[in-house]
Amino acid sequence: MTAVLEAPSESRVSSQVALWRLLLRDWVATGAALVLAFVALVAAFGPMFVGDEAAQQNLLDANAEPFRLSDGWLNVLGTDALGRSVLARLIVASRTTLSVAVPAVLLSLVIGSLIGMWAGYHRGRRETVVMRIADIILSFPSLLMAVVVLYIFSPSSANLILVLAITRIPIYLRTARAESAELQSRLFVDAARTFGTRSSAIIFRHVLPIVLPTLLTVATLDFCFVMLSESSLSFLGIGIQPPSVSWGLMVAQGRTYLQTAWWLSFFPGLAIVVTTVSATILASWARLATDPAQRWRLTLPRGRRGRRAIRRAAEKALTPEVQ
Repeated sequence: MTAVLEAPSESRVSSQVALWRLLLRDWVATGAALVLAFVALVAAFGPMFVGDEAAQQNLLDANAEPFRLSDGWLNVLGTDALGRSVLARLIVASRTTLSVAVPAVLLSLVIGSLIGMWAGYHRGRRETVVMRIADIILSFPSLLMAVVVLYIFSPSSANLILVLAITRIPIYLRTARAESAELQSRLFVDAARTFGTRSSAIIFRHVLPIVLPTLLTVATLDFCFVMLSESSLSFLGIGIQPPSVSWGLMVAQGRTYLQTAWWLSFFPGLAIVVTTVSATILASWARLATDPAQRWRLTLPRGRRGRRAIRRAAEKALTPEVQ
């Protein structure tokens, strides 16, 4: 009995180890994961060390050029028009940007996934009503809706998270609905239903574990869109408001100095690009790693030797054996 109970946990651990090994085999995906982990650590702990330096002004050292090590490591990326450290402001802005993007993605993921799985499992009128609501939300451009709502209400972080979450809910709702609608006719779901298992238990025990990898992949890609949307709204002046700072707001504040102080917009823009590209690469890897039908692509030998080994194996398989 103990062996039976311990088997699922052991298989789960072995699958996690296999995913880690697959990730380490792909150096591009590993680099993307390290970049995202570094950004998360900087956003979590960086402001505790440079919080005061980000707001400290020094008009005598305004718009100082970057890469001057004589001014100290905090000014290695230069200073802005008020003499504030660009590096310190980047670190503080990372927390603001992620504190908007991550909650918006999680909120839309949870709400959209639950409603989508519920509608796809029960089908019928419930599915029709839910899908029509999703179509209504999707009929409005998400960025335009955010601009209108934030223009009417105060452009605070809470309103920004709420608006971005609402505009992204249909993405997860439609994905979860399609997956659960296909799974609700499977044999294992019919068996659970025959034994009298409640619908909620079937959804959480049998449907959710299968749908979750796809939803997480969509969430990783959607994180890029939400972060770019927050940066765009802050650039337009209706997102994060001073004295708070985000990467998008730093780009907006530095656009008037592009001819004389290019680094004010370049480095926060570079941070946005690197983070979004890393999230996109990791999402592409996760899509293959969590799909049993596509996972074999990650196990192929890499490099010139790997291609030679594959070519020799193919030639050997196609060459008839000599008796």
